[in-house]
Amino acid sequence: MTRRTGLEDNPILPPDFDLVTLETVDSTNAEAIRRAEAGAGDGTLVWARTQTAGRGRRGRAWTSPPGNLYATLLLRPDSAPGVAGQLGFVAGLALRQAIVETMPGAGGTELKWPNDLVFEGRKLAGILLESRISSGRKLDWLVIGTGVNVASHPEDAERPATSLASIGAPPTVLALLSAYGRAMAAWLSRWRDEGFAPVRSAWLRHAAGRELVLQARLADEVVEGRFADLDETGALVLELPDGAMRRILAGEVFALPR
Repeated sequence: MTRRTGLEDNPILPPDFDLVTLETVDSTNAEAIRRAEAGAGDGTLVWARTQTAGRGRRGRAWTSPPGNLYATLLLRPDSAPGVAGQLGFVAGLALRQAIVETMPGAGGTELKWPNDLVFEGRKLAGILLESRISSGRKLDWLVIGTGVNVASHPEDAERPATSLASIGAPPTVLALLSAYGRAMAAWLSRWRDEGFAPVRSAWLRHAAGRELVLQARLADEVVEGRFADLDETGALVLELPDGAMRRILAGEVFALPR
């Protein structure tokens, strides 16, 4: 069921998504979490025209002017917390598919580990996962926030950014969100039925930095190595200068100059 709560038009989404539209919100992730704690069901999708306190990974602020896409999907997957982390890759694939479907000129969009989308090395979109684990070590809920630079992008970001409008004629936010909903429903179904293997394979086909030397900035060290693989758990695998393989579970990753 789609609820109209402030925006004149709404995207067309699969029937198992329950859309909540808002003119302005502090953060779509924060709103989705509030609704999750209040008992909102699997498939609740919070979409806002602007955010006053948008945030990205590691608590960074996410600039949120009108004209870009800000949406968060609430899921209640019946899976272990570690396995549910694979949904970040599912969302990345769905978001890339939606971008390319609505704007063929953005076919060069790539997936940057773990949860960014880039175009020619510049950040185009970000994905933020947050979750709550119950006392029984089961996943209670997980929210997947997506922010896409459609009409504009920050000029003073820590890392170079871009927008769909900088690439060509961008789709409308409505068209992009509709395409994302369709793609996300399809990839979620495949993940549930077939597991992570097809997600991993598709993600690698569109991965940024393949065969490049990457620098992973971890909590207590910096690791450099060639992008070798994405393993069956979603960890990034780097080949170190001595030939050893190193799994990266979390961290900031950057491509080094050739």
